[in-house]
Amino acid sequence: MTEDIISSGRANHLIDPVLEVWEWHIPSYLFLGGLAAGILFFAGLTWLRKKEAMHPTSVKIAPLIVPLLLVLGLFFLFLDLKHKLYFWRLYTTIKLGAPMSWGAWVLMAVTPLSFIWAALHIKEVFPNWDWKFDLLKRAEQWLSQYKTWMAWAMVVLAVVLGVYTGILFSAFNGRPLWNTSILGPLFLVSGMSGGAAVIVLMSRSKEERHYFAKVDLLLIAIELVLIVHMFMGFLASTQTQIDAAQLFLGGEYTAPFWIFVVIMGLILPALFELMEMRNKKIPWMVAPVLVLFGGIMLRFIIAYAGQVSQWKL
Repeated sequence: MTEDIISSGRANHLIDPVLEVWEWHIPSYLFLGGLAAGILFFAGLTWLRKKEAMHPTSVKIAPLIVPLLLVLGLFFLFLDLKHKLYFWRLYTTIKLGAPMSWGAWVLMAVTPLSFIWAALHIKEVFPNWDWKFDLLKRAEQWLSQYKTWMAWAMVVLAVVLGVYTGILFSAFNGRPLWNTSILGPLFLVSGMSGGAAVIVLMSRSKEERHYFAKVDLLLIAIELVLIVHMFMGFLASTQTQIDAAQLFLGGEYTAPFWIFVVIMGLILPALFELMEMRNKKIPWMVAPVLVLFGGIMLRFIIAYAGQVSQWKL
């Protein structure tokens, strides 16, 4: 990434000055972070709505993979660091105007929280699980009293994390395609859609799958509106941003974006979810898999196309 994205004091020298188009670390990190945010959001929201008995997958099962997603995403981010031994400098300062700075602190809060939430429910998923040390058993009993507070924290932090995955790009003014406030909400909604898709994939309850398929339909509709709004904003702006939009409207990224993201990742899953909810013979796992495919393609295409777009002097 660039120093403009970080601009956080001594943390400025941590990231490579340019994200080369063949690198996959940052798009993968953004996808995993958004996916984790979506799962945590629904886990916390379902608990607060007291629907955990109806939707156990969203509260107990899907959150078990969130620690893995976050650790893997942080590993990918670590691979992109220019000076890897100095990653700790991200935590020696707080600069609210630098997305990389507050994003690092949000991840520091949400990662241990995801481990705790998973640990509190692991016995319900794996009945034979047993904590070997008395200290862990006492910690489990004590923390169980504060699940509601943790649920509120997860909902808030998940929204911040989901928005951060988009703002990390949009805060970089050097690339006109990334220089839009739509990326934050777009990546947030995409991450939530991915979280709903994971719950559908992991659930054994038809009622729960149908409920989150309906949620995903709403999120897909919002995502399509945000994409249209993003291009309308570009086309109504400067010639440079019009040129950036043309990358997807006849340019080299037209086919990948509209086929892989819009058609395969949004429109087809919405149609399949509608058909499956009407008891048509559609394999229920097809739609969520396509949603996840579209989510990761969105981040890769935005990352790569953003490096092609340039301001004209």
